[in-house]
Amino acid sequence: MLKESSKKTLKDLQEAFAGESQANRRYLAFAVKAEQEGYLQAAKLFKAAADAETVHAHAHLRAMGQVKSTKENLQAAVNGETFEFKEMYPEMIKDADSEGEDEAKISFMNANAVEQVHAKLYQKYLDNLDSLAETDIFVCQVCGNTVEGQAPDVCPICGAPKEKFKLII
Repeated sequence: MLKESSKKTLKDLQEAFAGESQANRRYLAFAVKAEQEGYLQAAKLFKAAADAETVHAHAHLRAMGQVKSTKENLQAAVNGETFEFKEMYPEMIKDADSEGEDEAKISFMNANAVEQVHAKLYQKYLDNLDSLAETDIFVCQVCGNTVEGQAPDVCPICGAPKEKFKLII
């Protein structure tokens, strides 16, 4: 845990966490592209580097004292998702709309809708943590919609077919 006087170190950890997290996602996207192009060894390297970036990001997060009890983590997730769908994404949607960036606007709108789903799920789990029954969870690979139980025939957020839902194990 950081000392209260370690403001510069905290800022550095926050920047490092953001950078490592972004690198992870970027490298995973690069791996998908390499696989599509038939470069399987390059894809493997991108996946390995992405995993290493995750190790770094988790270490930075722990050093900041941001990994707490499951109940505290669920509450932090509710707060973060709620901020995103109430404050962050609405402004981004407006910006993309005003600049005529339709692809970005759709991306922001899908994310905004899904963050609302996530906030509700996190709150449900927080409220029922000690009595949760095991159930399947599926994620739409087009928009990120997250559902419990069975994947819907059509995603209610983006209209993707059932086949686009991935079972999370």
